[in-house]
Amino acid sequence: MERISDVFLSREEEYLSPYAFLTRNTRGRERPLAPCRNRTVFQRDRDRILHCKSFRRLMHKTQVFFSPTDEHYRTRMTHTLEVTQVARIIARALRLNEDLTEAIALGHDLGHTPFGHAGEDALQKCYSPDFTHYKQSLRVVEQLENDGEGLNLTWEVRDGIVNHTGDCMASTLEGVIVKFADRIAYINHDIDDACRAGILTPEDIPAHLSSVLGNTHGTRINTMVSSVIEASADRNVIAMTPEIGEATMALRDFLRQRVYVNSIAKAEEQKAKDLLTALYQYYIEKPEQMPELYVRNIARDGLGRCVCDYVSGMTDRYAIAAYEDLFIPKVWKG
Repeated sequence: MERISDVFLSREEEYLSPYAFLTRNTRGRERPLAPCRNRTVFQRDRDRILHCKSFRRLMHKTQVFFSPTDEHYRTRMTHTLEVTQVARIIARALRLNEDLTEAIALGHDLGHTPFGHAGEDALQKCYSPDFTHYKQSLRVVEQLENDGEGLNLTWEVRDGIVNHTGDCMASTLEGVIVKFADRIAYINHDIDDACRAGILTPEDIPAHLSSVLGNTHGTRINTMVSSVIEASADRNVIAMTPEIGEATMALRDFLRQRVYVNSIAKAEEQKAKDLLTALYQYYIEKPEQMPELYVRNIARDGLGRCVCDYVSGMTDRYAIAAYEDLFIPKVWKG
């Protein structure tokens, strides 16, 4: 009887674009696995990410707003799910490899710190300027998950994870899609959350950008996604049409000034940085109080690296609880 996974591989060759990455061409894993009868290698990577501890912790990590009481604000988990959906829509429309795209999208932020980019800034100062969430995401899947064994993902998924942001560029079109989907998702859901918080109103968005991108959350996303599909169809490149691309970047700059830097959303940011810095310094002095995995890795990776791994993996609430336990006298609580 033919394996179901082989049927999937045959369908890829029949249906996918000439520019798609075919699963059978994967560079494979660092540690080979016996083939799965029911899933391709990228489908297995998706499942490994979905079931790992780091993925579950994303539900309690900040996107923009620190520990909001309103449950409708995005978390790092909901951001990841929105990125994944946007990426899959684009990949499907372009007849690219949806399974590869989905696995990269689900894993792209596994290494994000507590308290969003404030936590990343703190660890850059107290550990290393080279610390970034995307490099940490790669470290999580290669060396930290599964009690130090890593998730043993395929090369293409790991490449897409570490190259999803900034000037980095993934080696596959599917990985590049995730870069665009990430930007489309966070720009639009950050506007939505900022309006919910009273920081912005829809009328605050510059009229010349709304006229190009649309006046509502759904319209803007559709405009941006359609732009990527239009500019990338039947081409060995992922891009946006010029007008929409320029407006999208201008909208991101608007958010940087109104939400990411100067708004009440950042009022607690320095406290979050101070909290993580205090935790980092504490475990530098008392590394034996970290979980066994991080203590075990000190001989191989160095003390600072392992403390950074531990602190960066915390959720917002766990970091706050650890700080209270270590630095707030018990009689002051309650």
